[in-house]
Amino acid sequence: MVWRERGFVGCERGAILIESSTVSVGYVRELAAAAAQNGCEFLDAPVTGTKSHAESGQMLFLVGGSADAFAAVRPVLAAMSRDAIHLGPTGSGSLLKLINNFLCGVQAASLAEADALIDAEGLDREKALDVLTNGAPGSPLVKTISARASAGDSTVNFQLRLMAKDLTYAVAEARNNGLPLETAAAALHVFKHAVDTGRGERDFSAVIGSVSLASGEAATKR
Repeated sequence: MVWRERGFVGCERGAILIESSTVSVGYVRELAAAAAQNGCEFLDAPVTGTKSHAESGQMLFLVGGSADAFAAVRPVLAAMSRDAIHLGPTGSGSLLKLINNFLCGVQAASLAEADALIDAEGLDREKALDVLTNGAPGSPLVKTISARASAGDSTVNFQLRLMAKDLTYAVAEARNNGLPLETAAAALHVFKHAVDTGRGERDFSAVIGSVSLASGEAATKR
């Protein structure tokens, strides 16, 4: 099956098509409309998790589309995941995935700025991060990416430029609903700066270390 010129080639009528990429809600609805024109069902089913979750079949599918189509493919999804959640009509899965990723991006960006402030004021970095990661701010994500950055772990679990892409989609989707999503917009600025300084292909934890006094002053002047 091939997606071409707003239509599907090689798609049998009655087939159920599944899109598991993290894409915009608008694009998902275009794909669903094209699938319907070809007599096919369509589910948007992005996943949460990392490489290790994928390798062990522990991903979580976030699914949008008809309940009947979801029921039909659930055994297939079960083979690759710890669970699959039907969230509602077309676009629901993609929307929640963008919300999920923007929350992750905001946490990562705030940790990057906290790390920069720690360095700027000359605090003992190891002690400061130990307090933060084991205190109220220490979410599982903050603990994980802080540990990666401190250990110099260069393993790419999720590319930094892809987080910037997802934040862009989330901000745009919120704008379509009249919401400014200011925290996501601020995080996007931090991630765009990291991409501009050559960190785009690295793991998104590489946003830590990308914030500097110079970049902060530039943002203030804007």
